[in-house]
Amino acid sequence: MSDIISRRNLLGRALVAAAAVAAVPGVEAAEPAGYTHLTPTDPSAAALGYVSDATKVDGAKYKTYKAGQQCANCLQLQGTVGDPWRPCILYPKKLVNVNGWCSGYVKKA
Repeated sequence: MSDIISRRNLLGRALVAAAAVAAVPGVEAAEPAGYTHLTPTDPSAAALGYVSDATKVDGAKYKTYKAGQQCANCLQLQGTVGDPWRPCILYPKKLVNVNGWCSGYVKKA
């Protein structure tokens, strides 16, 4: 067994760990006050291929994307169900469009 962890494996483990922390009872998500809407040109958004409309994902570039994936059904999304823009643990102090998508997508159980 190799002791080397791939970048993809490391990112996956980090996302799972962050989601586990967010799921701890009694830990509240930060209030959206002071948040701004995330745009695809934001450096962190561009690094993860964020688009505000999941139907516009470049499937050739992002082979992990599957139809139906969007921020609304992603484990990383926080905030109040029904709000069109909500906080995401991948983008501090930013609100993502619930119809969006990025390569940090993890299907909600």
